[in-house]
Amino acid sequence: MLTSFILLFLFAGLPYYLYLEKNKKLPYEKIFFLSAFLLILGMLLLALSNQEVSIVVVLLVFIASLFSLYKANKTTNLYKLSYYILFFNAPMLLMFELKASTLYGISLLFTLVGLYLMGKYYERHYGSANYQPITGITLVTPYAGFFFTIYLTSLALYPPLPNALLFFNAILSSDTTLLWYLIVLVIFFGNFLIAVRVMAKTVFGKPNDNVHYIDLSKNEKIIHYSMFIILLILSVIGFQEVLS
Repeated sequence: MLTSFILLFLFAGLPYYLYLEKNKKLPYEKIFFLSAFLLILGMLLLALSNQEVSIVVVLLVFIASLFSLYKANKTTNLYKLSYYILFFNAPMLLMFELKASTLYGISLLFTLVGLYLMGKYYERHYGSANYQPITGITLVTPYAGFFFTIYLTSLALYPPLPNALLFFNAILSSDTTLLWYLIVLVIFFGNFLIAVRVMAKTVFGKPNDNVHYIDLSKNEKIIHYSMFIILLILSVIGFQEVLS
């Protein structure tokens, strides 16, 4: 019972919604890493407890994830988007078989770290992590546009990027029910629609004439190339898991 309560507390994003969102003392960028850390703790507890998660816990986490999807659709701040998407995907980490859940969780975290790093880039060069006024970056900042597209495409569950491969592998390796299929479909289309929405608003379109565009610096390129290589390695692992 205690384990189920802790898993609900961590996977539903309750530390954020009950305290951090109202307190407003911790900056958005730090909330992302704290939320990721708490979710990792939840995954470790899940592995150590070696017990099946109650359907009630899964259902409550799913309901909370729908609220996170609503918040993700409303925000234009990339830091906030990163942890809302993390909370939104939490039911998958509870429902999948342990190995599949762990691999998908790792891939998701690296994708969202990439999204967070794009938020840092926006904040550094445009004054905030708000992407709304920064449109058409692919045309004027090709490196930033390329890496942002990679992260959003991975989030949208497009193969051959790792999120898609590990997501579908997890589906193939798990026992399924009607409720399970419903939750999987909601998470799948939620990820897709949020990623496409962000892509349409900032990656593509006509550049804003009132914005002075600056592409990634040399150090930023090194960091994002490193992230890209990690995602490629995870894609290879995903292919191996699907074929095994």
